[in-house]
Amino acid sequence: MRRMVVRFAGEGSGVADLSWGQREILGAMQRQRTWMPLPDAQPLPAGTTLADVADWVRYLMGTHQVLRTKLRFGADGSVQQVLYGSGDIAVDVVEAGDEDPADVAQRVVSRYERYFEHEFDLARDWPILVASVLKDGVPVHRVIAVCHIVWDAHGALTMLADLRRRDTDGGTSPGPTTAMQPLEQARWQSSAAGRQHNENVLRHWAQLLRQMPAQRFPAPVDCGEPRHWLVELVSPAIGLAVQAIRHRTRAGSAQVILTLFLMSLARVTGINPSVARVAVNNRFRRGLADSVSVTTQYGLCLVDLAGVTFDEALDRVSRRVIPAFKNAYYDPVRVAELVERIGRERGEELDIHCYYNDRRLSIEDRPVVHPPASSQVLAARSACAVDQQPLARASERLFAAVEELPGSFRMTLEADTWYLSREAMVAWAHAMEATAVAAAVASSVPRSVA
Repeated sequence: MRRMVVRFAGEGSGVADLSWGQREILGAMQRQRTWMPLPDAQPLPAGTTLADVADWVRYLMGTHQVLRTKLRFGADGSVQQVLYGSGDIAVDVVEAGDEDPADVAQRVVSRYERYFEHEFDLARDWPILVASVLKDGVPVHRVIAVCHIVWDAHGALTMLADLRRRDTDGGTSPGPTTAMQPLEQARWQSSAAGRQHNENVLRHWAQLLRQMPAQRFPAPVDCGEPRHWLVELVSPAIGLAVQAIRHRTRAGSAQVILTLFLMSLARVTGINPSVARVAVNNRFRRGLADSVSVTTQYGLCLVDLAGVTFDEALDRVSRRVIPAFKNAYYDPVRVAELVERIGRERGEELDIHCYYNDRRLSIEDRPVVHPPASSQVLAARSACAVDQQPLARASERLFAAVEELPGSFRMTLEADTWYLSREAMVAWAHAMEATAVAAAVASSVPRSVA
């Protein structure tokens, strides 16, 4: 392996506080003790040269300010972003030799992930690692791995689409960046308009924090090691059930799945109202539609589900999730202070460490013309698979993510077993499927929820 140094320059430079999205993800990285690398490996167009590779690296770094941003950590615990107008980045050049270049690219991805976990320093390093894999001296794959503070999943897709357009157009720039970049976001957020917006959000959160039950989980039952675990549910039955429920209720899949999640949470924990922090892609806001940088934050959703049918729960969740999305753009530091202050007023710690992320990146809720029959949904239960394994890093107290698979549905639960036991995690996975199937094959589910 050798290195090719690429000099780049771009518009803008300066120092500012972190944007709210950057603060949100940095807090998660610090709690979980990981930089959360986001890797990608893609084949290059035929005829690509190393000069072309240097050109797209130069374009990437010059266009997206967040890639030429480092962090400045103050002795008082403050963190600022420092945007550089120019700089150098070293690109790893790896010859595949007799190996499959795609396999070599994946090995580079694994090496970059390990680098992020053990050696990375955001005050010293650019937040991106880049490599080009060669076959007989010709670049055939490109690899990038980016710290999560640069972008979220939607931002990564925007950047990759940008690169694909550039490749298709023969290396021509797709045009200037129109979305607010992090430095501009931070400046707006500290303006009078941004501060007023944040105060409005804090008032909404304060109402919910005074209403919610303080605990999210039953009393701790497992203080053993390893402490942090992942449980994965793969269920074709849930995928079919969501279609059947949507056909009957005309609801969107996001609301249906969130309702299943919250009902299962209430059933397994026995705590009601059900409370979760729901991931919100804030790109619906002015100036953020095509943003590459981190804009995802977590709204607070509180829903009373005691003694209701699934359809009643769906209606309640649909009404509660709108204000949760509306109030998911805020200063995380101020929210944390608010949670602590209201907890002191109530004389108890308020636990809001239950996170839910619908990771389906392209949700097309077309009408379900031919819903699955009840017999299909019931029969699909036999294909349910639940797997569990220890995590090599820390987790939130609970972090749940849902994804669609071809012909199936996947939910992953990462939890700190000092708060939610492995047995409860597995029970939750089964409760999620049971609730979905019951809602799909009958007009309602049993009324006993919590």
